Amino acid sequence: MITWDVPAPYVVAFTTRNGGVSEGPYASLNLGLMTADDDAHVEENRRRACAAVGADVKQLAMNRQVHGAVVHRAEPGRRGAPGDGLWTDDERVPMLKLTADCLPVALARTDGPPRLALLHAGRLGLLEGVVDAGVAAIGRGRVRAAIGPGIGPCCYEVGDDIRDAYRERFGGDVVRGGNLDLWRAAELALRAAGVDDVERVDLCTACHSDRFFSHRRDRGVTGRQGVIGYLA
Repeated sequence: MITWDVPAPYVVAFTTRNGGVSEGPYASLNLGLMTADDDAHVEENRRRACAAVGADVKQLAMNRQVHGAVVHRAEPGRRGAPGDGLWTDDERVPMLKLTADCLPVALARTDGPPRLALLHAGRLGLLEGVVDAGVAAIGRGRVRAAIGPGIGPCCYEVGDDIRDAYRERFGGDVVRGGNLDLWRAAELALRAAGVDDVERVDLCTACHSDRFFSHRRDRGVTGRQGVIGYLA
């Protein structure tokens, strides 16, 4: 895992594909049930991910991700509500967001009562405003953010319509030839929402097949990594 160095009470880590029990294209720490992987393997992988950060898998909160901008308050053990973000101000409620090229984003409030949000921020979600919704959910003020591994500008070729939409929303430096820079777009979205402290992992999921699943690289037959976190 890639641990975010953020002060207590926050515990946040970005998972890799390593350390689980799944096999084949889902080897080994696939956290996504909506794949052709064995459900029992996925549940064991989720248990391992929770154990690695000291969380209780029975309390794990998740969404049914739809590439939108809805951010829900996390409820212990609740899974399946449509949305692409979760937030909490309750202790010991672990949250998990899944990705396989989209960006996992963590937001931690550093003034006032602790609040944590985790987001699934992809091409559509960034345009829809999932970052703004996540920042609003935890309350404006001093917020730190971390952008985890996702497909990089080296590998993310998109069509003219997407490039035009991103130029209009974020400016020309998020487009590199025919490719899109999601990392930069997410950073710009965070700063526009009032987040001054933004950290980026800048690891491309498509480039690093030994460390990450990639929907684009693996043509859809792949697992899911993500970001897991809670208030200790």
